[in-house]
Formats: sequence, C-alpha cells, structure tokens
Amino acid sequence: MLICSQVSREGVRTQMGKGRLEAFSDGVLAIIITIMVLELKVPHGSDLAALRPLIPVLLSYVLSFVFLGIYWNNHHHLLQAIRHVNGRILWANLHLLFWLSLIPFVTGWMGENHFSALPVALYGIVLLCAAIAYFILTRSLISHHGKDSVLAIALGADFKGKVSVVFYAIAIPCAFVNSWFACALYIMVAVMWLIPDRRIEKTLSQ
Repeated sequence: MLICSQVSREGVRTQMGKGRLEAFSDGVLAIIITIMVLELKVPHGSDLAALRPLIPVLLSYVLSFVFLGIYWNNHHHLLQAIRHVNGRILWANLHLLFWLSLIPFVTGWMGENHFSALPVALYGIVLLCAAIAYFILTRSLISHHGKDSVLAIALGADFKGKVSVVFYAIAIPCAFVNSWFACALYIMVAVMWLIPDRRIEKTLSQ
C-alpha cells in the first residue's frame, strides 16, 4: 500500500512523456501498410495483360497509402508541438488507430469489387470516422496543453479538417448513385492534405 501511494503521488507530480505513444503509433501504421501490401496478389502471367485485373486493387492501395501517409505526417507534426500526454490523449490516439486499422479491409474490399457502391461507401465511412477521431485527438491535445499552446495557435480553426469531414459525409451517400464521383471526392480530400501545410513548423520556429 505504501509503494502504491508513493507511485500515485509521483504520477500526480510528473507528466507522461510522448515517446511511447509516438513509437507505438508509428509501429501500428507500419503494420497497417504492410498488411495492405500483402493483399496485393502476384499475377500468374508474365505479360502486361496479367496485371489488368489488379488495376482496381492497385488503385485502391495507392489511395489508401496516400491517406495513411497523410495521417502519419500530420500525427508526427502534432507530437512535435506537444510536451506530454495524459490518459485521455492515449485513448483518443487509440481511437484514431482503431479506424486506421480498418483501412486494409475496406481497401481490399473496394479494390476486389471494382469500386462498387457499398464497398466505396464503407471506405468513406472509415475515412469519416478516422477524420473525426483525428479531430478528437487534436481537441484532447489542445485541452491538455491549453488554448495558448503552440499546437492550438498552429491549428487555428482547422479549416481543412472540417472540410474533409464535409466531403466524406457527402461522398458516402453519393457512392450509391455514382461510386466514381465518391472516389473523386476522396481524392480531392487527399490532394487538399498533400498540399504542404507548415502551420506547426512555422509556429515552432518562431
């Protein structure tokens, strides 16, 4: 009991570092990408015609790889702007990783079914939930570090994050009307995030 009370008091006085959270998140994202790669089946033929059936699978893989790269990049920048974490942040981060871990499944289903309506819609639902989870993570970080923190100043109103959620919400029902239009909206979101966003870098350098 004495040891437990001492540990408890030490936990109150000290802040949890971000190192383990960053390492764990990087590891999970690496595994997610590896799983997606393993879903790419090697064709039996040796000519270009043998690759034709794999085009939808490859396209869905490229799109998902870009999204995962965007999340990894932005997650890295988030953690550069903070000093420590708490239990709420740990759970918010796990919540984000949960939705990202479903990307290999929806990617494979969408590619194998040549971008048909339901798989494309489910892909959008996972992207939407991941975007919401990322927003929750950023709010948890800002709540922990304060509205005057580097992260809060850098993110500002988070216009791109809000627009992404709107695009996903529009794309999901559109998938049942025209799945390619829904995919175009997903691509628009990816392109929007691929444009360099150096808000955090600029704020940290000041």
